[in-house]
Amino acid sequence: MLDERYRAILETRSHRPEAIVEAAARRVRPTSLFNDDGRLMIIAADHPARGALRAGQRPLAMADRIELLDRLCLALSRPGVNGVLGTPDIVEDLLLLGALDGKVVIGSMNRGGLAGAVFEIDDRFTGYDAAALALAGFEGGKMLLRIDPDDPATAATVESCARAVGELAGRRLMAMIEPFIAHRVDGRVRIDLSPDATIRAMTVAAGLGTTSAYTWLKVPVVDEMERVMAATTMPALLLGGEVRADQDATFERWRVALKLPTVRGLVIGRSLLYPPGDDVAATVDMAVGLLREGTG
Repeated sequence: MLDERYRAILETRSHRPEAIVEAAARRVRPTSLFNDDGRLMIIAADHPARGALRAGQRPLAMADRIELLDRLCLALSRPGVNGVLGTPDIVEDLLLLGALDGKVVIGSMNRGGLAGAVFEIDDRFTGYDAAALALAGFEGGKMLLRIDPDDPATAATVESCARAVGELAGRRLMAMIEPFIAHRVDGRVRIDLSPDATIRAMTVAAGLGTTSAYTWLKVPVVDEMERVMAATTMPALLLGGEVRADQDATFERWRVALKLPTVRGLVIGRSLLYPPGDDVAATVDMAVGLLREGTG
């Protein structure tokens, strides 16, 4: 049975879609990108638009939109969480729920490289663009940049990301780039998480666009993070990746990486929204605690 909040979303989308624009205009904007600890703590929820619905052992965990929204609203309500990353459908549901007042909103821009598709590396821009983000009053845009040296489709993605960086910067909006080196293995795209590959991807991303003034990097936690993060002066946010059964080990890797000077926060999705044990509030609070430790 849907509660009244979700019934209202369905009615609004059916009968008064202009209410979404009105909700964006009413949103109380954050006074800073950062939380009270001087860090950025963002909950990521742009996976479904790329057809990536798995979380841990649940292949379709993120397919239940009401459950996903419940988990997002809970995570966003926790102290220290000051932002969300999502595609228009997710962000607009959250706007209608009134969950984004005072929150940093980063719109996801390229979701066209659908998971498992033969054209996966061709990450076309199918979500937000810079003009739409500025019009809605959001704080930035995020793009995925997977670089496969053996796939010609990489070139178009690189060029599109470079253009988006410049367009965002021209509006003084954050350009968040998530770069990886990728390869096809048995027909499927696999990310190379070695330190050298991560460094190479980061250096390509940092050089995109007409200016790097508003560029941030979204990076995985890999081995030799001190050497990896020495490759750039761009502010960086750590991504969570897949849900891991050994959560303590994951948190320990985050804890160490958060002490590096260029690391400014976390952008975590499934690891916090669908954690082992399913206690979203406690898991989010633990992640925020790691951020606070890193300020010391």
